[in-house]
Amino acid sequence: MEKLQYDYESVLVVSAKLGEEGAMKVVDYFKGVIERHATLTGIDNWGKRALAYEIKKETEGYYVLFNFTSDADFPAVLDRRYKITDGVLRSLIIKKDEKTDKEPAKAVSIEKTEA
Repeated sequence: MEKLQYDYESVLVVSAKLGEEGAMKVVDYFKGVIERHATLTGIDNWGKRALAYEIKKETEGYYVLFNFTSDADFPAVLDRRYKITDGVLRSLIIKKDEKTDKEPAKAVSIEKTEA
């Protein structure tokens, strides 16, 4: 029986202490992990940005957004790898909602009524 495939997105924040080259090595490592176990549909490198709050005495990090399609078991494996990899400050994996991804946002107009 074929496993169901779902769309996910993952944001990864890599330590700025690694430098740009070191951060890209971490990003390339996770790109490879995702490509081996899932279908990578896009990467958006946001670059070096200030953190909203200090994490491990750091105020900046390299942000990367991965979009991928995989079975339901893979995100747990990816999250575990994020947690044990040096240089990863924060990570987040979200399953995309099928309904919101396929339907374009509808504009809502609010009409003022005169009293």
